Amino acid sequence: MSLISEINEKAKKIGRPLRFMELCGTHSQTIAEHGIKSLMPKNIKLVSGPGCPVCVTDQSDIDIVVGLALEGIPIAIYGDTINVPGNLMSLEEAGRNGADVQVMYDITEAVEMRKQKPGLVFFGLGFETTAGMTAWAVKEGLIVYSAHKIFPPAMAALLANKDIKVDGFIDPGHVSSIIGMEPYKQFRLPQVIAGFEGEDVLLAINMLLDQILSGEARVENAYTRLVKKAGNPKARKLIEEVFEIADAKWRGLGEIRGSGLKIRKKYQKQDAEFVYRDLIKKIRQEIKPKPSACKCGLVLQGLIESKDCPLFGKVCTPDKPQGACMVSVEGSCNVEYRYNRK
Repeated sequence: MSLISEINEKAKKIGRPLRFMELCGTHSQTIAEHGIKSLMPKNIKLVSGPGCPVCVTDQSDIDIVVGLALEGIPIAIYGDTINVPGNLMSLEEAGRNGADVQVMYDITEAVEMRKQKPGLVFFGLGFETTAGMTAWAVKEGLIVYSAHKIFPPAMAALLANKDIKVDGFIDPGHVSSIIGMEPYKQFRLPQVIAGFEGEDVLLAINMLLDQILSGEARVENAYTRLVKKAGNPKARKLIEEVFEIADAKWRGLGEIRGSGLKIRKKYQKQDAEFVYRDLIKKIRQEIKPKPSACKCGLVLQGLIESKDCPLFGKVCTPDKPQGACMVSVEGSCNVEYRYNRK
């Protein structure tokens, strides 16, 4: 029997509506690319969560890095950050206004570039997956503005919101390759760590249905070719050496306690918040939030779909994004626009 046939049979047995949330932007792409939503029985709904690192980066962090760029500080970033709109402007606009904004494909480029550009700041964002690489770069002497986050506290925040209805999580494969399986066990609902092929996602959905039918919620690993039970202890040790846990603001979710990674005092000469503390204080005082009809925050929580935002596909497109969810190729709105807008 095919996976799709099994899913249909099990969903029919369960009978009630089910909502499964994927927690990785790459999973969102896989689901859209293979038309997996259209293959689901009527009582299964797949919704996207806060799995896009660029999307969940708080607006205040974007504004501070743009402000540093406008003050003449060289900035190095990953490419999918450059077009995120800010209260001041985007980093792409800052570059057009004369700021020194360099797009990196690999953090080693930023480590090399700092030799020619003293004071260069790397905008470090992302989850546990990229935090290890940033930690290595800090030890190499790179100055970093850290907006890095750890993922399990965001899952806890989602489940604490009674407006968010979730029957199971498709846990992120890349994050899980670092943290392993143990951190997910605190959440009492069905979970499956999935790979990124279409069949991987279907297998995860099928396994979630098995858990619901059995009445036993647990964490299962369907991505054993990459994810090990203990994750990657070496990467975690490196992250723990350079970073300490701190509270952090997430777009849409607000401030989540213990969800951020702050550079330890031992490495404060590589911490942009210490090196440029007076300048950052000035930027924070000067930022004036702009009103926006963008609903990215609600999309990230799975409370609405991208198409429900009044800006989607009209004034907000990948070429002219009005919110972070339309910028990154992992963003829910960007994915929806590219694959499903028709």
